[in-house]
Parts: sequence; structure tokens; C-alpha cells
Amino acid sequence: MASEIELVDIQAGYGRAAPVLRGLSVAVPAGSIVCLVGPNGAGKSTVLKAASGLLKPRSGRILVGGREMTGQGPQAMLAAGVAHVLQGHSVFREMTVAENVLLGGYTLRDKAFAARRAEFVKELFPVVAQRWGSLAGLLSGGQQKQVEFARSLMVDPKVVLLDEPSMGLDPNATATVFEQIVRMRDAGTAVLLVEQNARRALEAADLGCVLDLGRVHISGPASELLADPQLGELYLGGRPAEPPVVPKR
Repeated sequence: MASEIELVDIQAGYGRAAPVLRGLSVAVPAGSIVCLVGPNGAGKSTVLKAASGLLKPRSGRILVGGREMTGQGPQAMLAAGVAHVLQGHSVFREMTVAENVLLGGYTLRDKAFAARRAEFVKELFPVVAQRWGSLAGLLSGGQQKQVEFARSLMVDPKVVLLDEPSMGLDPNATATVFEQIVRMRDAGTAVLLVEQNARRALEAADLGCVLDLGRVHISGPASELLADPQLGELYLGGRPAEPPVVPKR
């Protein structure tokens, strides 16, 4: 299956410090959710920064839809089809949900296409449609995260990079957010996901990659990683406390 984005033998880091990523390779097949898990400091968020152009790799290659994009900045990566939803909340609280979402399409010159994308995300995320005219700051944390998802889809990206989407959310909101991530995948957008709640993320994912010391230590179908008792003890917080709640295809 073709990959929407592929990172090949990436070395990357910050300033003159030792590299955080040390020969990392990961691919996101079309129509899939790929989840990166691992201990703090393994380099998970750094992978997303390299993939979105926020951090230029020291070596290695980045391909988007098979096209060479190594060393390109965020604007070029977005134009190529890579959207990045950053860690934490990034809605503009004093603007309406509509204004927040439509900002995601500010680079679109085709107004008819932008209007179609707005209708698409409203249908995909019902709360966005329901609260279209409301101030974004009045929404709950989970609802704001769905606004961020909707904004990222305005340009019809090939892949969305999600950094800790459940951060700061209660269990019910977390469950809803992961349901919406699955809806994004089912609607045709591939997802590369970094999440501290590793077990919940793998329940939603198709493929999982365990990072350690800046490399992919183990990768495979997410269901197999979840079922591995040794991985569970090392990286997933032991045995599951409850059954999966996010439906898979």
C-alpha cells in the first residue's frame, strides 16, 4: 500500500545537542492510523515536528505521496498535504467556531472548494456544525479539539499529524476525541498520532510503532502490540484496565 508520508533514516535534534532521532524510519499508509508510543524522551513529538517541516532533519529523507520533501518548511509541507495539530489547545477563544475552522482554509484560492470543505467538516464533526456560531472559548476541551481537527481538514490534507490529542481531557472527552480520529481515517485522511495514553491510542490505530532512544524499536499491527504482554508491561502501563471503546473498521 502506498504511503502518504514516509520518513527514512531520519536524524534530527535541537541546536548543538545530541540528536533526538537517530536513524528513525516510519511510514503512514493511505487510509490508516499509525500510532507512535514510547517513554518520555523517546522522540515522539520530534518525529511530528520533522514530518511537518517545523524541524529540519540533519540527515535522512522525507517523502509525501512519493514526492521528495526533505528540508522543506511548514508552508511547503502543508501545501503538499501534511497538516499538523499541535499539542494543547490552539483555538482562538474570542473567535467563533466558524471563524476558527475557516482559518484552516485561508490559503485556498478556490472559494467554492473552501465552501465544500467547510460543509464536509461540519458533517464529519457534528459538534462543529451545532456550535458553528458560538465563541470557541465557550466550548469544552474535547469540543475545542474537534474544532482543531476540523480546521486541519479544510485543505483536504493527505495526512494529519496529531500530537497528544487527549492531553488535559477527561475520560469521556478522550473517548469522543478518539472516535473522531477514527472518523477522520474512515473519511479518507491518514493519521500519524503521538499519544501518552498509549493503550487507548493503539485501540484506535491500525499500526503501532514503539520508539526508544530515537529509533523505532518495534512496529506492527496495533492489535498485536496490545496483545503482547511484555510490551504491555514496558510501554503500555501494564494490563488493560478496561476493554477497547473505540470502534475499528
